[in-house]
Amino acid sequence: MHNDRVLEGLRIIEVSSFVAAPLGGMTLAQLGAEVIRVDPLGGAADVGRHPLAPSGASLVWTGLNKGKRSVTVDFRSPEGRDVVTRLVADAGTVLTNAVGRSWLSYETLSKTRPDLIHLQIQGRADGTAAVDYTVNAEIGFPLVTGPADHAGPVNHVLPAWDMACGLYAAVGLLAADRRRTRTGAGARITLALHDVAVAMAGNLGFLAEAQLGAERPRIGNDLYGGLGRDFPLADGERVMVVALTARHFADLCAATELTATVAELERLLGADFTRDGDRFRHRESLFALLAPWFAGRTLAEVDRALKPTSVLYAPYRRFTDLDPASSPLLQQIDQPGVGRVHAPASPLDTGRRTVAPAPRLGEHTDDVLAELGLDPAGLRAKGVVA
Repeated sequence: MHNDRVLEGLRIIEVSSFVAAPLGGMTLAQLGAEVIRVDPLGGAADVGRHPLAPSGASLVWTGLNKGKRSVTVDFRSPEGRDVVTRLVADAGTVLTNAVGRSWLSYETLSKTRPDLIHLQIQGRADGTAAVDYTVNAEIGFPLVTGPADHAGPVNHVLPAWDMACGLYAAVGLLAADRRRTRTGAGARITLALHDVAVAMAGNLGFLAEAQLGAERPRIGNDLYGGLGRDFPLADGERVMVVALTARHFADLCAATELTATVAELERLLGADFTRDGDRFRHRESLFALLAPWFAGRTLAEVDRALKPTSVLYAPYRRFTDLDPASSPLLQQIDQPGVGRVHAPASPLDTGRRTVAPAPRLGEHTDDVLAELGLDPAGLRAKGVVA
């Protein structure tokens, strides 16, 4: 067994769409689990989600289903539902975010597999609908994001709660599988997207801060509670600089030849710049000293000054600027429907990273059904499978 197949032998049936559930399934597939994604005929709602390749294939769908097997079944027919039920009974583990389908519920499916592990992702804990973008609006992040003088909300382009939810789902399934191995007991797990967002807002101190009476301000690209900001450079580039610790800050002052000046400012203000709070409180005065140094230098000159130090910094880049050779995660694959593209392996480095492309929709239907002892040709003739 290769090091990148640490979950070999674990089989999961995934009935899903969009981001959270497919990401949870792919996370496990990239570690060696056999994940069979089951879609309705023609695909689920995410089959054509943007961005699209020139061919029209969804780059989200292919990106989040790497390494899985794909089966398509008529969810509306009793025979199609029976096929899915038999798949779940055989695998013993199901991951889904499908709602309103009683035949996919834990209560129904556990009748055929008493030790079933069933993880249901939903919008809210009460079962009502929510998506990343509505959850984010409710929690409060868009109103503390953006420039200080901006009046309206600023949404984030990254679906952070979907991503966290998908990773929680993978952990939840592994924890339940470990318990089943020990005790033989199955598990019914529900995971609400809204709960994930609330949990992370609480874990990161946002909720306690508000409860204790503080109103988080908008501070643009400044680092809250520390020293960090973007600076324009002489060559038109822009760089984000972060001094997260006292050592970072001391190195930044030394590299910019401001150690003595900053020490005098510290004395005049009665501040202690070894402390995060004081660096943050007096950040505008510090930025006023740092800005001319950056404005007078090119990115190459900033590199020469900061690379030998502990200072954290990076130039701003577009996705099109990323050099695939700069990351060992990215490997060239032939993705059906898309062509030859760079695709990431799992960021969990288990010693041997490989990337398997996403399947064509329904690619493994015949093989998977035959493994169950079913007749794919007969089911196809009835319109039960594509």
